Amino acid sequence: MSDILAALPTFFSDAPARLELLLQGGPVILLIAALSVLTVALILWKIWRLALIGAWTGGRRAERAVRLWESGDAAAAERLLVGRRTCRAEVVLTAMRSLRDPALSAEAAEAETVRVAKGVLARLRSGLRPLELIATVAPLLGLLGTVLGMIAAFQALQEAGSRADPATLAGGIWEALLTTAAGMAVAIPASAALTWFEAVADRLRHEMEDLATRLRIRAPEAASAPLRHAAE
Repeated sequence: MSDILAALPTFFSDAPARLELLLQGGPVILLIAALSVLTVALILWKIWRLALIGAWTGGRRAERAVRLWESGDAAAAERLLVGRRTCRAEVVLTAMRSLRDPALSAEAAEAETVRVAKGVLARLRSGLRPLELIATVAPLLGLLGTVLGMIAAFQALQEAGSRADPATLAGGIWEALLTTAAGMAVAIPASAALTWFEAVADRLRHEMEDLATRLRIRAPEAASAPLRHAAE
């Protein structure tokens, strides 16, 4: 830890030099820098959105509600989820209310549950397309910058003729390669975040499908429980 703190002054003192080095990549490096800022913003926004809809919380409450439903206490199962804003609670509560609604057939109740579940899945996957686009475009922009830089370097070499300096050519090449490195540095975290978010969405989809299926299996018994209690 002390070594890291000791290196901080050197890091910040060299910041202008590092900035100048990046700017040597030309206008393409500025586009890639803008993509990097957008990538970080998208990742943070997506994590916040997933946390709001309970991507990592709320599973136990939904499971308890389904167990109450399976035991025949449908009213208690609904009360357990009322007011909850998590994705599992929204789908499970919709399925319970649809199955208990005497005006809806089993097919209509299932259709309503599917409709709500599709809306939840759409929110889970919102923001993934831009990340996918960044993961695809950033390396291509880096390659474009490298190609343009190589063209400029060889043009300078041609103009110099027999007086060409290999050091000048090498300098132009490594400056051109900066954009490729920058593009990969943006694409790698964007691709990793995209894979992670897709895994979270797939896991939640599987959990919601499992909970909804368990509700439908016990639908006749659970839905008729309040009538049996009233008759007794």
